[in-house]
Amino acid sequence: MDITVSGRKTTVTDALRAHVDEKIGAALKVFDIEPMTVDVVLRYEKNPSNPQPAIVEVTVRVRGSVIRVAEHGGDMYAAIDQAADKVTRQLRKYKTKVVDNRQQGASAAEVMPAEHVEDLADLLLPEEEDDLLVREKIIDITPMTEEQALIQTDLLGHDFYVFENATTGLINVVYHRKNGGYGIIKPKIETLDE
Repeated sequence: MDITVSGRKTTVTDALRAHVDEKIGAALKVFDIEPMTVDVVLRYEKNPSNPQPAIVEVTVRVRGSVIRVAEHGGDMYAAIDQAADKVTRQLRKYKTKVVDNRQQGASAAEVMPAEHVEDLADLLLPEEEDDLLVREKIIDITPMTEEQALIQTDLLGHDFYVFENATTGLINVVYHRKNGGYGIIKPKIETLDE
């Protein structure tokens, strides 16, 4: 398995590269899922008041899914160890939710009844005066079921996930609710009676 290790504003030494291969490579070999590509980015945060400036970001691409892990540590070796543990947990979750469910022919997840939202602004956090658009991200929209979108949300560690509903062909958003569970936003399609 090939692990690509790079550094952002830091030099990746042979010792760091060997530690990544040892720790993260061992975590990945346990699951032996092919094809799998792994990118590891090592960087230091320049904030002197941060007690854990070392950051390790791991991105695993496996069978059309993406698993991302970011861990902070007091030094780079500690952050790598923590990232390897988290990658192991995420791959275990991936294997039990995705791979095992496919092999058993699992049915779609049970979904709570739809909650009617009059205004999408009700779902948003209150605006602050200094709210600015600071990042734009272009994503690939792939058709998937609601269950697959929930799994991707967990694997990526995001609060929400945008996807094309494989059943309807429409763009949907699943999101974590503050009081627990998940929600889904679906577009209302109006038809004109002729």
